[in-house]
Amino acid sequence: MILQDKTDGVLILTVNRPKQLNALNSKVISQLSALIYEAQTMDDVQVIVLTGSGEKAFVAGADIVEFANFSPKEGENLSALGQATLFDRIEKSAKPVIAAVNGFALGGGLELAMAAHIRIASTNAKLGLPEVSLGVIPGYGGTQRLAQLVGKGRAMEMVLTAGMISAEEGCAYGLVNKVVEQNILMDEVMGIAKKIKRNAPTALTAAINAILAGYTDGVDGYKTEIEEFGKCFGTQDFKEGTTAFIEKRHAKFPGK
Repeated sequence: MILQDKTDGVLILTVNRPKQLNALNSKVISQLSALIYEAQTMDDVQVIVLTGSGEKAFVAGADIVEFANFSPKEGENLSALGQATLFDRIEKSAKPVIAAVNGFALGGGLELAMAAHIRIASTNAKLGLPEVSLGVIPGYGGTQRLAQLVGKGRAMEMVLTAGMISAEEGCAYGLVNKVVEQNILMDEVMGIAKKIKRNAPTALTAAINAILAGYTDGVDGYKTEIEEFGKCFGTQDFKEGTTAFIEKRHAKFPGK
């Protein structure tokens, strides 16, 4: 259900259920979770890319049939397990994660994209959290991450209307970083990945940790930044980066 392609330090993970518009089910979540976890320790992977197979959908939501008869407790467990094993794991990945949104990103699909660190969308992409039209709410972090990205007012409107917005609207809202034609989407994503790979792996991880800290309840983001900044001075990446700068050459970080 998940296709893997490793190219020049970039691991591309493709949800492969085109007939179901790549809808999430428990097997997809489990497999994707395991692959994200495994990638953290792969020396030949510097950046992770998430996308969907085909030209219609990134991930067009969750597989409703799978949980249509759940009890309240089963629903709560479904949300907690999904957040802990996949969506939080993506957000907290030590390696940058880019979502290549190549079509419909609805419900759990948009939540998957929002868990990534960067989102690039194709012009045909449609974005939305339609859960309230089914009598439920987003359960994989959607109510929280959407508000962080677009603000409370926009998030309220998108969630309460259950409507879809275009990729261009999503870019204007700050929900996606950039919109390009579908035929060049992966070229654009790989270009961003290439820029990321030029940089120090330990510094990338430190930057992710520091940025996320500012959005975590009870955590002082500035204090985390100070701590992560200090840790950088003890790394080989810092030594190589500063030495290369002084010697007026390109730094040679691991994986480059």
